[in-house]
Amino acid sequence: MARISGIDLPKNKRGVIGLTYIYGIGRSRAKLILSNAGVDENIKVQDWNDDQLAAIRTAMNEIKVEGALRSEVQTNIKRLMDIGCQRGIRHRSGLPLRGQRTKNNSRTRKGRRKTVANKKK
Repeated sequence: MARISGIDLPKNKRGVIGLTYIYGIGRSRAKLILSNAGVDENIKVQDWNDDQLAAIRTAMNEIKVEGALRSEVQTNIKRLMDIGCQRGIRHRSGLPLRGQRTKNNSRTRKGRRKTVANKKK
C-alpha cells in the first residue's frame, strides 16, 4: 500500500484517481504530478515500484497539501473574520458567502430547520 503525505492511497485505483485522496490534489494536479514524476497515469497504485513512489514524493514536495493547506485555509478564514469584511461576517454567522439567497435554500450552511412559533393575534 502506497503512503504519501500520511494518507494511505487505495491499491486498486489508477494513479490519477488514487492521488486525489490527498487533500489539496484534484484530477488536474494529479496528472501534473505524475507527468513530472514520469509515471504513467493509467498504472494502478499497487503496481507502482519504489522508484516511481520516490519520484512522486519528490514531485509533491513543492505543493502544499494536507495539514499545511488546511491550516492555511483556516488562517485565511480567521483573517476575514477578524477584519470584519462581508465574507468574514457571513462565516461568523454560518450563512452562505457568495451571494446565494437564504429565504428558501442554503440548508447545508444553516443546518436543520428551527421552527419559530407564531405570535398570537
